[in-house]
Amino acid sequence: MDYERLTAEMRRLALEAGDKIMEIYDADNFDVKVKSDESPVTTADEAADALISAGLRAAFPDTPLVTEEQAASHLQSAATFLIVDPLDGTKEFIHRRGDFTVNIAYVENGAPTRGVVYAPARNRMFLTLADGTSVEETGDFDKARIGPTRAIKTSEPDNTALMVVASKSHRDQPTDDYIGQYAVKDMTSAGSSLKFCLIATGEADLYPRLGRTMEWDTAAGHAVLNGAGGRVVRFDDHAPLSYGKPGFENPFFIAHSPGVALKPAP
Repeated sequence: MDYERLTAEMRRLALEAGDKIMEIYDADNFDVKVKSDESPVTTADEAADALISAGLRAAFPDTPLVTEEQAASHLQSAATFLIVDPLDGTKEFIHRRGDFTVNIAYVENGAPTRGVVYAPARNRMFLTLADGTSVEETGDFDKARIGPTRAIKTSEPDNTALMVVASKSHRDQPTDDYIGQYAVKDMTSAGSSLKFCLIATGEADLYPRLGRTMEWDTAAGHAVLNGAGGRVVRFDDHAPLSYGKPGFENPFFIAHSPGVALKPAP
């Protein structure tokens, strides 16, 4: 894979999808439908998916593509592939809370190695560069070229005073019970894949997820976190979270900066 080209294409498509999403977000109203798994989908999800999928297939025709909004793509079996969640945080989008993201990632041999997470309503862009390191772009987001960036790196956590990030839409008692095993200084909440990015920037130390997620929900954020020195492991045995699993469904997991002393699953 030509990583320079991959980064440029993923970034450009994420920005273009973000423009499309914000057009719909800023409209007076938009259509919301319910999928077969009872999750919501909007015209913004569908428009962003069509744009990104067409762009990736044109640029990388020989690389399998998995995307949330195309059920047929979930039947594939591959260890190296592109994977897309065109609008992660649909509930945040519907309720106009802003914490939604465009996510595009490249998985190699079961590990997400390159990714882009773009939060258009927050004007935040996180991406892995061609060398695999992660940055936050801070500019006017010119689609033709990467603007000013700052390197990002996970925290050196104090295990007696951890910063924990948790989901806005999926908090439950088992999650709170697990977090209760740690010495927590403070907690913050964030929607969508921004939780991975908060750990990647050192704004948080730990994100446990005891709930159903799919690989397209996590791959881009996981890649960004990897490139900043962080880790994502299975909740049950703390083995690295792998990709290309049957149906592209994840087990429970923990995202963390490497200095966190992980507690065992109950």
